[in-house]
Amino acid sequence: MKRLWSILLAIVIAAPVAASEVGDDGLHKTPWMRDTFKDLGEDLEEANAEGKRLLLMFEQRGCIYCAKMHKDVYPDPRVTAAIEDNYFVVQLNLYGDVEVTDFDGETLSEKEMARKWGILFTPTLMFLPEEVPADQTAQQAAVSIMPGAFGRGTTLDMLTWVAEKRYENQDVEDFQRYHARRIRERDNGATD
Repeated sequence: MKRLWSILLAIVIAAPVAASEVGDDGLHKTPWMRDTFKDLGEDLEEANAEGKRLLLMFEQRGCIYCAKMHKDVYPDPRVTAAIEDNYFVVQLNLYGDVEVTDFDGETLSEKEMARKWGILFTPTLMFLPEEVPADQTAQQAAVSIMPGAFGRGTTLDMLTWVAEKRYENQDVEDFQRYHARRIRERDNGATD
């Protein structure tokens, strides 16, 4: 009987977390994404009130790399916890028509805003600071932009690097050096 319980426990622990659902717009939906009016000033205020960082996530219908992130990366319990604990996530559609109001006051559709900010790839994660001057765009204010699909380790390292404000000391350790150090630490047995 003890052996049976051990096997059942191993199955439960090893079972993958369910991938996100796909919404009517063809984009993946997760519980940690926020449905907002996409006024970035208001979103930033709400993120700050919760003690979180604003994270804009560009995706598109049919994006195989977005699907990979939602299937293989975001469900990882460490990645999920890093997002839920530290980020206020607003999803934007690379080809969407929903209006977005930038920090500089300009209102454009999601697809026009993507062009304004130079977003070319999905997924793209845009990390914002706690304060953005009224004359700056989200792209100008971003502390980091992560274009493309990456593995769990790289994604977790970026989420951590931004949450810990390590970008403020890039002369000491920029992201590439931080990530390389974290890889070495994990290779030497660190479990985070």
